Amino acid sequence: MNINMLMQQAQRMQKDVEANAKKAKEELAQTEVHAEAGGGLVKVTMTCRHVVKRIEINPELLQDDADMVEDLIAAAMNDASRQAEEISEAKMKDANSGTGLPPGLAGLF
Repeated sequence: MNINMLMQQAQRMQKDVEANAKKAKEELAQTEVHAEAGGGLVKVTMTCRHVVKRIEINPELLQDDADMVEDLIAAAMNDASRQAEEISEAKMKDANSGTGLPPGLAGLF
């Protein structure tokens, strides 16, 4: 195998990795996670690109202490964010698999 063939193969692999990553990012923008706190008193819907789509607060909760409401919103947001990160990491790992490159190296392209 000569150097030109190796370069062409590397360029093809780079294009494949870029296409897979772009597709995965587009899918993540559409994938939603749902989280709740306080036994469902606060519910959050967020995309895996960390765009908050909806926050639902049970009206009964609004009669409580503002600090508790704030804490439950933060807890639900953090849970949704954690879920989004887990899904994003798995999706991007899948996007880079099958390239024939060692783990971690595909992310350099």
